[in-house]
Amino acid sequence: MKITAIYTSLLALVAAGAVHADTAQFREAFLAGEVDWAAVEAQAKDEGSVNLYYWGGSDLLNVWMDRVVAPALESQGVELNPVRITSTKDAVDLVLAEQNSGASEGSVDMIWLNGENFATLKRQDALFGSFAPLLPNAANLEWNPEDERSVLNLRDFGVETGGAEIPWSGEQYVCAYNADRVAAEDVPSTFEALRSYLEENPGKFTYIKPPHYIGNTFVQEAIYAHNPDGTGAEPFQQSSDQIPAAELARLITPGMEYLRDLEPLLLDAAGGSPRYPEDNAALDGLFLNGEVDFSCTFGLYAVATGLATGSYPEAAQQFIFPEGHMIKNKNYLAIPVNAPHPAASLVLANWMTSVEAQASKLQQTGMPSGIDSWKLDEAGAKAIAEASPGLVGVEQDALDANAAPDTNATLVDVIEATWLEYIERDSSDTIETIVARAYENLAK
Repeated sequence: MKITAIYTSLLALVAAGAVHADTAQFREAFLAGEVDWAAVEAQAKDEGSVNLYYWGGSDLLNVWMDRVVAPALESQGVELNPVRITSTKDAVDLVLAEQNSGASEGSVDMIWLNGENFATLKRQDALFGSFAPLLPNAANLEWNPEDERSVLNLRDFGVETGGAEIPWSGEQYVCAYNADRVAAEDVPSTFEALRSYLEENPGKFTYIKPPHYIGNTFVQEAIYAHNPDGTGAEPFQQSSDQIPAAELARLITPGMEYLRDLEPLLLDAAGGSPRYPEDNAALDGLFLNGEVDFSCTFGLYAVATGLATGSYPEAAQQFIFPEGHMIKNKNYLAIPVNAPHPAASLVLANWMTSVEAQASKLQQTGMPSGIDSWKLDEAGAKAIAEASPGLVGVEQDALDANAAPDTNATLVDVIEATWLEYIERDSSDTIETIVARAYENLAK
């Protein structure tokens, strides 16, 4: 009996209320293109709920989930269960633990993630499969590999997505300065110019402490800018299986040496040791209070949002830094292989990538759209544009012209471990030794 016939029989039982369609069978049938969208919606109603695990540290996002997403799903017969976590890794670990226990169904239906967490699930064969291009709203995204604009849909921190996650939001690492404290002609656009500024104004800059991903991003940008071969981010798109430890050490050494040399010029370094804020909120406080003149973070609309909420100084302006190396990425929604409510998960993923969802998310949370404007009709593109809080001091074309991709997810731990040893702990070991040790830890 073909999958189609089996699944048709199951749907009849589902309609009669006699049984839930087997989740593994549903998965196979959907990925094989044997289930139309009406059948997905019917099973989603039967499943009745969906468990979305996501970082719950944003009040704006939490309110949007409760007041916009939940009612939208309820209208489709699905109850949203938002599981707010402090670390995405916790959800990944739960998926893997339940998978390794042999349970056919787990607890997690969907996770908001990107980068290393996605790579971990992919390595462990813990993902639902190539669902993203099969959703009706997949039409809102660029999937053509011949179009260079598709790269953030097809690769996540250098790892091929394979359609196993769908873009939900986009971001770029953008810096802001306080125009009341820094003259326009003194705003640095390169790392060398930043050091020159701090030599004249010591202590007026810092960055978020790794291993926080925002701190890791600043470190990666410094490494790109100081790549001794002048090829920027290019070699760091390779995985740890493709680039030997000694070669990676050679490439990151100039950037790491720059960061070590910069330490005496950072916030509070004159008092004995530099102060690295732990997260966005801490850095925002330093910037607002005038303790630092700059704030660098993932936040395309951070200045507009910060001005509206009072968390940024009134004279805050965005600027281009570092030229050519402003990391841009997307974040995604992924469905685990053992999701207990797979059809409801697909319905949620599809709604989240609608113009309606993306516009309201952008307007109410300031989180940039994850769908691609050039794939939308005129009305859709206009809705996204009108929902934007706007840029302050920079133009989108300039941001795009200076964009760079993330480091491959398999190298992130190595670079992070190197920063912790070489910068934070001031290790006397060579960078080559530290990187080699980090590679050994990867293999364990």
